[in-house]
Amino acid sequence: MGWARKYSIFQYPFVTACCGMEYMATACAHYDVDRFGAGLPRFSPRQADVLFVVGTISQKIAPVLKRIYDQMAEPKWVVSFGVCTCTGGFYDNYATVMGIDTIMPVDIYIPGCPPRPEYVLDGLIKLQAKIQAQHATGQRPAPEQRPDSAALQQRRGAPEPGRRRQEFRP
Repeated sequence: MGWARKYSIFQYPFVTACCGMEYMATACAHYDVDRFGAGLPRFSPRQADVLFVVGTISQKIAPVLKRIYDQMAEPKWVVSFGVCTCTGGFYDNYATVMGIDTIMPVDIYIPGCPPRPEYVLDGLIKLQAKIQAQHATGQRPAPEQRPDSAALQQRRGAPEPGRRRQEFRP
C-alpha cells in the first residue's frame, strides 16, 4: 500500500508570493515531477494528500490555510516551500506568520529564496520516503524540525566558504 501511495502524490498548492513562479517552473516538463507521481495538482483539499504551502503567510490568511489543512483527509502531509513559509523570511513584523509550523505540523521543509528545482525534487524524494515509512511501520513519522539559519543561508544562494560572489558592474 505504501508503494502505491508513494507514487501517487496528489498535491494541493497554496501559493501566495514570488516562490510560486519557481514552483510552477518545477512543475514543467524539464524537471518531470510526474516520475515522482506528483504531476497533477488537485484544486480541492478533499482530493489532496499533500499541501504545498508556497510563499509568505500573513496573519490574515493563516485561518484560511488552517481551514484548508483541516479539510484534507487522512493521511495528509505538509510541505513548506521557501524561506518565507519556513521562517517568515525577511518579513519580521506583526503581520507575517513566522513559519507555518506554528499553524500546522510540517513534514518537509524546502528552504531557499526561492528554492531551486533540485531542492524541490529532493523534498519530494524525502516525502516519498516518509510515506513509505508510515505504511511500513503503521505510525506517522515525527514532523521535521525547522532548519537552522546556517542551512537557510546556504540554500539562499550564499557563496560557499572560500568562494566570492560575483558583483554586478554595469
